[in-house]
Amino acid sequence: MADVHGRKWDRCLADTAVKTVTGLGLGVLFSVVLFKRRTWPVSLGSGLGLGMGYANCQHDLRSPYLVHGSMVKD
Repeated sequence: MADVHGRKWDRCLADTAVKTVTGLGLGVLFSVVLFKRRTWPVSLGSGLGLGMGYANCQHDLRSPYLVHGSMVKD
């Protein structure tokens, strides 16, 4: 059981990191291209990414019977 919980935490942290960095990158891109180098698109993008990652983690950790499987061929 602890192994499943650890895998869920690892997946949550990786998913949150990817979404935060992607939001940060999109925020920088929009800041440079459209908004004359303002800082609010960077903050908004990284905040949205962090929020989406948090929501996914919350959903994944609250569902006790959902185990993400991996296919192993014998």
